[in-house]
Amino acid sequence: MFTGIIEVVGKVTSSRMEATTLKLRIRCGDVSEGVSLGDSIAVNGTCLTVTRIDGDSLDFDAVRETLEKSALVDLEAGSAVNLERAMLSGGRLDGHIVQGHVDGVGSVRELERQGDDVRLLVDCPPDLAGMLVDKGSVTIDGVSLTVVTASPDAFDVVLIPHTLAHTTLGDAQPGQRVNIEVDILGKYVKSYLDRLMATKASTSSVPGTASSCEGAG
Repeated sequence: MFTGIIEVVGKVTSSRMEATTLKLRIRCGDVSEGVSLGDSIAVNGTCLTVTRIDGDSLDFDAVRETLEKSALVDLEAGSAVNLERAMLSGGRLDGHIVQGHVDGVGSVRELERQGDDVRLLVDCPPDLAGMLVDKGSVTIDGVSLTVVTASPDAFDVVLIPHTLAHTTLGDAQPGQRVNIEVDILGKYVKSYLDRLMATKASTSSVPGTASSCEGAG
């Protein structure tokens, strides 16, 4: 479990495919302190397991399922990545509950400067956009942010100077792919409504289950 508050911007030093697995080595700086093999770290919002430790460099494996749901395959040597260690029990939840399970990939449409802040507009699949609400939470490349406006196939957020300075989002370019994780509450609501609608549809198709008002009079 994570919070979406980025600790360090790391740098990919090696990225290679072996069969269907992406092997990453990342220079993690302070995030490597106290880390053990098997620990979870969010890399651009994707929960990955530490497989090797070499000083402040950590190795990770991203398997096919992860690669299909995220933009990790775009990483190459020299790429900057947002890093966060798993949340400590009893710690402050300064962002929002982030699972590190990326729901899909969006694309940066534009960055528009508004005074000291930057408005980031992201295109995303309708199934993800449908779980976003104005003033709700969303995670972009591991960064916890507040949705300003959600539309059927896009949404925008505002990046404050601190976010611009301490994450990779300030360097995002139009067309760049980004990892998106919607708020877990939105997922539960959608799942509940899908089941509810399926049940209603099933019930209405069964003979004899029509409203008792039908045919009255």
